[in-house]
Amino acid sequence: MSKLHVVITGSNRGIGLALTKKYVERGDRVTALCRSPSAELKELDVNIVEGIDVTDPEGIKKAAAALSDRTVDVLINNAGQLKNEDLGDLDRDSIEQQFRVNAVGPLLLTEALQPSMREGSKVAMITSRMGSMADNGSGGYYGYRMSKAALNAAGVSLANDLQDHGIAVGMLHPGFVKTDMVDKQGDITPEDAAARLVQRIDELGLSNTGHFRHSNGESLPW
Repeated sequence: MSKLHVVITGSNRGIGLALTKKYVERGDRVTALCRSPSAELKELDVNIVEGIDVTDPEGIKKAAAALSDRTVDVLINNAGQLKNEDLGDLDRDSIEQQFRVNAVGPLLLTEALQPSMREGSKVAMITSRMGSMADNGSGGYYGYRMSKAALNAAGVSLANDLQDHGIAVGMLHPGFVKTDMVDKQGDITPEDAAARLVQRIDELGLSNTGHFRHSNGESLPW
């Protein structure tokens, strides 16, 4: 397999950092987009573009400018935010912020980077099964669930709109991963989740564009 140029948001920690390490290990070239690089990220042989907040139009312009002369083979929209709101104690600002980070930002960044993509490029949306309505048996987490459902809807529309350009789009649930976002709870490490996600992205193509899948390969209900 020839070397890929992989662009990863939220690459300074958690799943994003693990994905960055995984692609570097196999010899691919990585551009790491983040607000502020961690010490671990700085140690890697990657192109770091910092000051990238996907909720900030200027940050998205900065990312597009930094990549304007490079082909983007794989874009991984990984940056995300998780907060919990209970019925009776809803926080409008928290819910809207999760929409901006989890749904609107990835859509606008994908649009901005489309000119750098080519036939055969791929877009991976790191989403969550918590965005599934058929799989919701516990309620709560209004902002996170709603924003991830919105991300899935955006991903399906992108899959349809980009298909004629030869660009595939996948919605991928990493699993319940032990990251700072969930206070190190979970049943899978970021490294194992990254390995599975890379495999799913390798399998992504026009034949399965627009699908919602678990990192273990299972199809997930909307």
